[in-house]
Amino acid sequence: MKISILTTTYNSAATVRDTLESIRTQDYPYIEHIIVDGGSRDATLEMVAAYPHVQCVISEPDHGLYDAMNKGIRLATGDVIGILNSDDFYMHKQVVSQVMNLLQQTGSDALYGDLEYVAAEDTGRVVRRWKARTYHPKLFLWGWMPPHPTFFVRRQVYAQFGGFNTRLRFSADYELMLRFLYKHRVSVCYLPQVLVRMRTGGLSNASLSNRWRANREDREAWEMNSLQPSFYTLLFKPASKIMQFLFR
Repeated sequence: MKISILTTTYNSAATVRDTLESIRTQDYPYIEHIIVDGGSRDATLEMVAAYPHVQCVISEPDHGLYDAMNKGIRLATGDVIGILNSDDFYMHKQVVSQVMNLLQQTGSDALYGDLEYVAAEDTGRVVRRWKARTYHPKLFLWGWMPPHPTFFVRRQVYAQFGGFNTRLRFSADYELMLRFLYKHRVSVCYLPQVLVRMRTGGLSNASLSNRWRANREDREAWEMNSLQPSFYTLLFKPASKIMQFLFR
């Protein structure tokens, strides 16, 4: 099977080299790497051009991160789609091969693993570990979600159930996983190891007010799918978000 890995960039020259290198060095042979750039004005595109493994690059204005991801999904030709943004990189060179092997062995439509947050200026220093645990639908009712950068999905699932809802600025990744896993019961497996390292300081974690906005959007994600969140979802999800901000 072929995998398409999407990377969204915008003035990402300070970090994108780590992302590019982590994909270039993967030992899985059938990788389509797609760069969706928002019209960078720094050296991002020059860096990308130095990596011949990148098979598709578009650079144009977009309407935000999730609009860019949807563009990449439409361009993808792989059997499986993964998203690795320009602040993130794979933990080791066997990540993609292990993901694809487990998807083939289990026949699952989706897969996720664990993630480590690392310091922005020292990626060898782990700030926090996100251990996802084996999936059960009731976990969403307790405010749980898998780490989105570790979330790999068969392309046919996007074709059937749609991409990211761009009405949501902070929580479109949460809404998509809620829709796929909880609402539509897409089959999923858990790879119990760290797959991705992510630099701290993403959009939704940039300020405490952004965390509160993300929490409101999380509730909206349930409503737009005609789902009813539990009391525990409304209690523990915002608490988790505040902890992510305080200890990022």
